[in-house]
Amino acid sequence: MSQPPEARSSAGVTIRACSPSDAEALALVGRATFLESYAEVLPGADILAHCAAQHAPELYASWLAREDHGLWIAEAAGGAPVGYVTLNPPDLPVETGPGDVEIKRIYLLSRYHGAGLGAELLTAARSGAAARGFERILLGVFSKNAQAIGFYQRQGFAQVGVRQFQVGANLYDDLVLARPV
Repeated sequence: MSQPPEARSSAGVTIRACSPSDAEALALVGRATFLESYAEVLPGADILAHCAAQHAPELYASWLAREDHGLWIAEAAGGAPVGYVTLNPPDLPVETGPGDVEIKRIYLLSRYHGAGLGAELLTAARSGAAARGFERILLGVFSKNAQAIGFYQRQGFAQVGVRQFQVGANLYDDLVLARPV
């Protein structure tokens, strides 16, 4: 997916389309937000294993190199990465079609929650999806992450399924949510 060049700014944070040089920044934010969100929920060894595999710079570099992926990064005034969102081909245990795209990740450091930046990241993803002709956005969210589920519900997402999600040695339930683009 080609990236729209425009950037948006709110609360001193700019959201822009990613470039290939952003892989390290995406990995850093991915690991930091995963740890921040689940440090008191998941076993430490599972968090470390998950982050090593799922938040490696090489994974983000591979996504950035693919035309069927879209990534946007949120940066603080000094350029430090504080969040991001990715659009990926759907990989969920629900029926999908050519009009569907998945938000694989929408991560934002907790100190930036409540400032409207999550909604702005979602808007960037929705705009990117609409520009590519997608009709529906899907995502998976940990079934016990009430804060994230509430955010997605306020953004118009509704549950369409459940999936098992592995973190380290353990399986967890994720809700699969969807909304029109």
